[in-house]
Parts: sequence; C-alpha cells; structure tokens
Amino acid sequence: MTPSRDISRLIEIMAALRTPVTGCPWDLVQNFETIVPYTIEEAYEVADAIARGDFEDLREELGDLLLQVVYHARMAEEQNAFAFGDVVEAITKKMIRRHPHVFADKDGNIQPAGVKSAWERIKAEEKAERAARRPPEETAHKSLLASVKAGLPALTRAMELQRKASTVGFDWNDPRAVLAKIREEADEIEAALDRNDKAEIAEETGDLMFALVNLARHVDADPETALRATNTKFERRFAYIEQALAAKGRSLDGATLDEMDALWNEAKSAATPVGAPLR
Repeated sequence: MTPSRDISRLIEIMAALRTPVTGCPWDLVQNFETIVPYTIEEAYEVADAIARGDFEDLREELGDLLLQVVYHARMAEEQNAFAFGDVVEAITKKMIRRHPHVFADKDGNIQPAGVKSAWERIKAEEKAERAARRPPEETAHKSLLASVKAGLPALTRAMELQRKASTVGFDWNDPRAVLAKIREEADEIEAALDRNDKAEIAEETGDLMFALVNLARHVDADPETALRATNTKFERRFAYIEQALAAKGRSLDGATLDEMDALWNEAKSAATPVGAPLR
C-alpha cells in the first residue's frame, strides 16, 4: 500500500490494521477507552509544535491527531455506530449551521455584532435537539454544570466550570477578590502542613490551583497557555544553571542550593521572551 494525499488512503490503512488475523495485533486489541490517552497526548503534541514554532513538526503532529479521529471512527464503524464520513458530515453541517453570516441561510447575512448571539442561539438549539434524541430517563433535570465534559484536562475543566457558574452570577466582580481567595487558600495549606495531614494538604492544594485558574480567567489569561510558557521559562533558566556550572567544569550534583539559586537569579536577569508565535 502506497502513501497518498487522499484521506481515503488513511481510512484504508486503518481498516487494514484492524482486520482480524491479517491486521496489527496491537491495533486489534485496542478499544475506545485504551485509545483515549493517545488522543489526548496527540492534541498536546500539536500544541507543543505550535509553541515551538516548528511547522514541520506541526505537520507530523496534525497527521498523528488525524489518525486518532480515523481510529475512533473505524472502531465505531465496526460496531455499526457510524463511519468516518458521518464524522465529516456532522462537523460540516455544524459549521454551516453555526455560521449563517458566512453561509447565508433564509435570513441572509447578519452583522458582526449579531454573530455571537446567533452562535449562542444555534448552540442552544443543537443542545435541545440532542436532548430530544436521548431516552426519557436521560432528559431529567441536570445541573447547570453537567454540560462541562468530565474528560477535559483539569485546568481547562476548572475554567469551564467557573465560566458556566458565572452565567448565573456566581462569580467575583474584581480579580483582586480572587487574589484574596488565593491568599486564603495558601493560608489553609499552611495550616494543613502544620497538622501534617497529607490528604488535607492535597485537597487544599487543589483548592489553591482552582483559585489560580479563576484569577487567570478574570485577567483573560488561558491557564494552560500561561503554565506552558512558565514551563518553557523554567527549562531555559535551569539550562542556564547547567551550562554555567559546566563552563566551570562542575555538575549539578556538586553544586549547592545557594550556588544554583544565584545562577537562577542570573538567568532571570538575562531573560528573553518565550512562547513566540509561529512565523
């Protein structure tokens, strides 16, 4: 089988990998649950390639992510649930429906100011349609937060839970109030440390992280992006310590904390911007 720019070839390859007896033993034993971690990992790999501004790597990682979609679609087809073409049809239908200002419907184009309200109205209609398709026992009253997917990364889910709660006024009006909550949570961690209660320490640490996400939301900073930038900054400064010690013929193992801290401060003073966008 030869490579191709046609999506149908990728679908054929996946079908071959999943064909009993002649397929790949590893691929044959996989299911939706076992593949999910790889799907999430590939999405992060895409984000990483973008953060590094590496177009060649981005091309490869987007291919890996596309493979995950094809993989899930193939497993669904084997269960007579749906196929890849149904996935494509569903998303194209959704995009056309949600963008009447681009793909004019019976109402014609709408002004930019009305785009957001139209988007929210259409999403609400779609949600109602999905609810109508569910069995009666699944349409009972659910929490306002029920629509926030449990499988989201923790930082993202925290942000979405907070956003959803804010729609009914359950929110702070000033980021400084969130900052006060952060200080309160830090004090609670300190009290838990004094009691040496590991379970309580873990719980209070989670509360602190949730409050930090809330602060990020109030200052229009995406917590995942912000943390990725800080990770990159930490790596760069730590590399400075390693390189500075190596230049003196020394290693990390032979350096004291005070020496490493001094070099860390040097690295901070020589800091350069991180997270430059793709060019």
